[in-house]
Amino acid sequence: MLLIGSLDTKGEEYAHARELFKNRGVTTHIMDFGIMDEPKFKPDISAAEVAEAGGGSLDALRARRDRGAAMEVMTAGACALTRDMHVKGHFHAVMGMGGGGGTSLVTAAMRTLPVGVPKVMLSTMASGDVRPYVDVKDITMMHSVVDVAGLNPITRSLIGNCVGAVCGMLEGARVSEAIRRRPLIAASMFGVTTPCVAEARNRLESAGFEVVTFHATGAGGRAMEALIEDGYFDGVLDVTTTEWCDEVVGGVLSAGPDRLGAAARKGVPQVVSVGALDMVNFGPMDSLPERFRGRRLYKHTPAVTLVRTTADECREIGRRIALQLNKSRAPVVLMLPLKGVSMLDDEGGPFRDADADRALFESLHEHCGENVRIREVDANVNDTEFAHALADEMLALLQ
Repeated sequence: MLLIGSLDTKGEEYAHARELFKNRGVTTHIMDFGIMDEPKFKPDISAAEVAEAGGGSLDALRARRDRGAAMEVMTAGACALTRDMHVKGHFHAVMGMGGGGGTSLVTAAMRTLPVGVPKVMLSTMASGDVRPYVDVKDITMMHSVVDVAGLNPITRSLIGNCVGAVCGMLEGARVSEAIRRRPLIAASMFGVTTPCVAEARNRLESAGFEVVTFHATGAGGRAMEALIEDGYFDGVLDVTTTEWCDEVVGGVLSAGPDRLGAAARKGVPQVVSVGALDMVNFGPMDSLPERFRGRRLYKHTPAVTLVRTTADECREIGRRIALQLNKSRAPVVLMLPLKGVSMLDDEGGPFRDADADRALFESLHEHCGENVRIREVDANVNDTEFAHALADEMLALLQ
């Protein structure tokens, strides 16, 4: 068990947590990142070691007395040491306590760990927007209600709850590890590609695989990339690469420029398609940027406005996707549905644009390397024929 905290200001709280873990038979390692004063008790990993791992010196940080600069160094050090200690098997769960600065540092270290490692943060920040702290990892945030500044009946109770939560998670993890799982496949899905992914998933699960679907909403794509990077998946069925539209054109659901990067780096077999590359996502109609107002639009819901991608945008999207696929160290099959890339791009649909689709397909053919096998299917992405072709290509790569 790893406890990460500032022992110059939170020594009492961490000593109490350590004692509670000891009473439950859990061995703890305590990492100190406090820089202003000496710790209340001797940690297992000192603030000096954390500073050195972050490329700095504790003495220099104390002399400078610049909290922002110190936070950068100590965060880098805590992240490096946490990641290294976990790889070496020194702990199986992590817990922290703190206010704004402590929460930022500890959760940054937590985010270096794979999904499934218990991560619990007792924080004054947990009742607000926790996205900067959690991002796409499984960090459990518990609101401290009062400031984490000394022991009192409330902090004692909440620290006890955190310790109990971690112990329960550790027990659950042991049970999960004992269950033999089927091989896992990651799949990307959007509302306008759901029939395709659902049919492909049924075919793959009938063959003995388990499929985990991710909603291609930016955060969903980044979560899928992170889990691929952590080694969870045996294969990737990336049907819905729509987040590239938002990345290239400027929509609100971009997953960033590394989308499709994890499988390439990790050497995971991929079957990739062009699902929903006909649309860029924005908020309510009245929030649409002026430059898009003359474009072909579709009101998906009151909160979501879609903009049809143009032929020029599709060429650039195709080029970006091809460049990512070309980096792969494992087999890649790129599947192209010639009769439309989404429900809206079906025959007679509001986003049907054969010229834009053709520009996309031609760009992919032009820029994909020899490591990418391209297969065209005369169907819409949601047709059963196409879904079965996707699943069969995935099975061929994995079996």
